[in-house]
Amino acid sequence: MRLVSHPVLCNYYVTYRCNAACGFCDIWEKPSPYITLENFRENLKDLKRLGVKVIDFTGGEPLLHRQLDVLLREAKSHGMITTVTSNGLLYPKYAERLKGLVDMLHFSLDSPVREEHDASRKVKCFDKVMESIDIARGLGERPDIIFTVFESNIGQIRQLYEEICIPNDLVLILNPVFEYNGVGDSLTPEALKELSWWGKQKNVYLNEAFIQLRLDGGNKMADPVCKAASTTLVISPENKLILPCYHLGLKDFEIQNNLFALYNSEEVQKLVALEGRLPACEGCAINCYMQPSFAVEMNRYWWKALPSTLKYSRLKGTWKRLLSP
Repeated sequence: MRLVSHPVLCNYYVTYRCNAACGFCDIWEKPSPYITLENFRENLKDLKRLGVKVIDFTGGEPLLHRQLDVLLREAKSHGMITTVTSNGLLYPKYAERLKGLVDMLHFSLDSPVREEHDASRKVKCFDKVMESIDIARGLGERPDIIFTVFESNIGQIRQLYEEICIPNDLVLILNPVFEYNGVGDSLTPEALKELSWWGKQKNVYLNEAFIQLRLDGGNKMADPVCKAASTTLVISPENKLILPCYHLGLKDFEIQNNLFALYNSEEVQKLVALEGRLPACEGCAINCYMQPSFAVEMNRYWWKALPSTLKYSRLKGTWKRLLSP
């Protein structure tokens, strides 16, 4: 049973540029402009009209956009919940400007060991993450640590949890690695079982539906769980609507200051109807699209996701705003 029929999330790529070069990501390899404030303001009005409640300002490294604080303030003025994930390199520089503007601020950390984290990012950023945590907490912010889990680092969760998250009262978000276009990796059933245990611990967030989907072999074309195109609007730095999702990127459309009409056009809705049903969708388990997919249709994944969703919403205090008109 479908509970929500309109988009709830916008993945707004403010730039594809990045000041790190993670091996499990290929976004940083793309040439990219930065979004303009003018285009964002026009799109923001239509995002609200379409029913979007959450804007994820993403990249690349979103803090490379020098007007990120202005974009966030505009989004907040329209009642949007805002999220930003950063590698921490630039946060100390811009922390004061971002204060109070990010509802869900995530710092990426892939290892509690400085040398290993820096090697995975191909830039020295471990110490900047630690500095960012101190600065954010000093400003009254409540950042999270987002930990991308591989077979190679799953054994380090306890150390990171006990030495970094617990002492700083941070939520640890466990983000299981996924595969796409030859990038990324997968996890064994044993690793998934261990992750599931961690997800039940205090101040740890893991969407249990991520685990179930992987055990089930990912999305199935014949009976898709993916609702990427109908739940999530993806806007590129070139001010284009990308469908059916960023990672597949089958087609993009110039927005031209009329996102509402574009999204509801016959051509776009034909692509929306193919969500999860294309050959490239078979076996997909991409977290950023499955998360909203689990939230809009009552099925086994909805029930699996519910406890962790309620847990995180309670910890971050966002549930009241998600329910508001």
